[in-house]
Amino acid sequence: MTAVQNVAVLGSTGSIGVSTLDVIGRHPGTLRAWALAANRSVATMAEQCRRFQPSYAVMMDPDAAAELARLLGGECDTRVLAGAEGLQYIATHDSVDAVMAAVVGAAGLPSTLAAARAGKRILLANKESLVMAGHLLMAAVRDAGALLLPIDSEHNAIFQCLPVDGSGRPGLAGVSKVLLTASGGPFRQWTPAAIAAATPDQACAHPNWSMGRKISVDSATLMNKGLELIEACWLFDLAPDQVDIVVHPESIVHSMVQYTDGSVLAQLGNPDMRTPIAYGLGWPRRLDSGVAALDLVALSKLHFEAPDEARFPCLRLAREAVAAGGTAMAVCNAANEIAVEAFLCGRIGFTDIPRVIEATLEQVSTVEPTSLAVVEAADREARAVAGAQLASLRAGCVETLER
Repeated sequence: MTAVQNVAVLGSTGSIGVSTLDVIGRHPGTLRAWALAANRSVATMAEQCRRFQPSYAVMMDPDAAAELARLLGGECDTRVLAGAEGLQYIATHDSVDAVMAAVVGAAGLPSTLAAARAGKRILLANKESLVMAGHLLMAAVRDAGALLLPIDSEHNAIFQCLPVDGSGRPGLAGVSKVLLTASGGPFRQWTPAAIAAATPDQACAHPNWSMGRKISVDSATLMNKGLELIEACWLFDLAPDQVDIVVHPESIVHSMVQYTDGSVLAQLGNPDMRTPIAYGLGWPRRLDSGVAALDLVALSKLHFEAPDEARFPCLRLAREAVAAGGTAMAVCNAANEIAVEAFLCGRIGFTDIPRVIEATLEQVSTVEPTSLAVVEAADREARAVAGAQLASLRAGCVETLER
């Protein structure tokens, strides 16, 4: 790394991006927000540009880019770019040392893959990149000598509990399994009937974490944990049966690694994403994250339980996608994105989300993900099939009402 590490923050206006900029702002002598990228949040991006003075700002929406350029005027020297081309430009630029990959969903895959092929330090908060194209991304990291550091709190915890070489490559010496913790989400103790009637606002009211609405719904369905299971398999070269899910409602133990001698190593901390972000930005050093120290005496008790896949079938569906292999994981992710968006818009109920995913997995054939084009084709097909499932669900609702 250079004396000042130039960081491109992809998804700077989301919760991960905002936390990343908070950490960067605490270390002006060693970290610089060299480029920022977002989708349409022009007002927030304008504020970030005024504060951090990045060299580039990218808006995925061209109209938003034009509006940002107008708002900034001559206030700063930030150059405004638009679209996927702009995103990949900053992700691969020679001046960039580290890329925070925090674009939500499948949209983050191309830029993350481009950063890997450019040999960057990648702070991976976009789990969908590995879910959709784990083989391609890990091969790119290996071939280009990139450094991949997981930012999801669970995978960051696992990384911290594994033996890691000087190039940031984790090993499995003496490891028997990994224990991924899950908060259980806001509906952990709800009855099936109450879950079926849940509203988007209730699903987004996470008890421990402040997150965007899409990932909050994923946490409520436990699909987020299913996606993280897939991510862990790719990141740490694990078989699916080497990853157990443990519900831990306090979200203090972020994950654990069990060794063959009976030892279990755990990483603990307050539920604040600035901790794994600071770890990724500083590795192998430790940086001040601004997170309060953990007070175990005040906390007093920690609880653990098994997940209930009958009430939360998305976790089972993710496991089935892993077992199917190939593009099944991309199909699962695409169907989930379509279903969650429909739920947030009030078009389907909460328990319709796994129905859409399961029906899509049954209808879309799995193929080997030999290239990005193959993965993207599977993603498009899955979205079309999931969209048809939404139409079928709506038609069924209308028929029931008419009766």
